[in-house]
Amino acid sequence: MTVLPGIDLVETARIASSIERLGEAFLVRVFTVEERACCESRGAARMQSYAARWAAKEAVAKALGTGIGAAAAMHEIEVWNEESGEPRLRLHGSAAATAQQLSVKELRLSLTHTEHYAAAFVVVVRE
Repeated sequence: MTVLPGIDLVETARIASSIERLGEAFLVRVFTVEERACCESRGAARMQSYAARWAAKEAVAKALGTGIGAAAAMHEIEVWNEESGEPRLRLHGSAAATAQQLSVKELRLSLTHTEHYAAAFVVVVRE
């Protein structure tokens, strides 16, 4: 078994600026419909939620060793929450195929954010 970490830190203002500047095109390219609904439900804290999810996607790509691109696109890495609030990860498309090729057994995620920064730490467990 191999454990691979990934971490990312992002300024909330950077994500907010991208959303304001690029609008729907940015949101569709980066976030799933479910992620967008979750973030928008946070009201005034929605930009922190978007930033935390961005950081999670980057951290997953780092842990997989692929970076963001053909092997793992942003919108193929999805953050969702258990009823308890625990953040979880779901992979789709090429990101799921990459994880399968790498024999990934489990993905674990921790998120944190303040008004100005969001961070994510991911652990990928491979067979």
